[in-house]
Amino acid sequence: MQVLQVQLEIGPDPAEVGRARRWARSRLVGSGMGDDEPVAETLILLISELVTNAVVHTGCPAVLRMLFGSGAAEAGTVRVEVADISACPPRPRHAAGEDTNGRGLELVDGLADRWGWQPEGAGKRIWCEVDRGAPDTAEDSPGRSQASGAPSAHGPVPGPGTGGYGAAAGYGPAPYQPSYGIARPA
Repeated sequence: MQVLQVQLEIGPDPAEVGRARRWARSRLVGSGMGDDEPVAETLILLISELVTNAVVHTGCPAVLRMLFGSGAAEAGTVRVEVADISACPPRPRHAAGEDTNGRGLELVDGLADRWGWQPEGAGKRIWCEVDRGAPDTAEDSPGRSQASGAPSAHGPVPGPGTGGYGAAAGYGPAPYQPSYGIARPA
């Protein structure tokens, strides 16, 4: 399977989040995805959350990557990765009531079909995948998980090489690098 990877360098400025959204929207349209498709809106929201987390919580530059499989525009998985130079793992927070912060990773968990993180160089890479044409809710999607190969409360997850952009396709964790999923609350 051929994969198209595009990437954007993000500066350590919260204003970069808007630039990342505009850039991602143009790349989605360029891939043949209508900018009004629900999956496109989901991807833009995921990108916004992951880039915001990288910029706000590390104060360092980051790299946004989008990976598209070749073939029909209606099929496949879109993978989003945000790499930064902070080795600190992501820590999901649970916002209370009217808090305006602390919901980013909860949104990623609720919207992505799979997500997780792994070390990359001196820093880390947080990734998520959205399957085109997939159901919008976890209840409708057995086997949905945040980490490739990790057990899920929603059912089994295929291991590497069974689709998506796992290690067998040349993406995801190398065999010697651990990949960490973020556990869903019970």
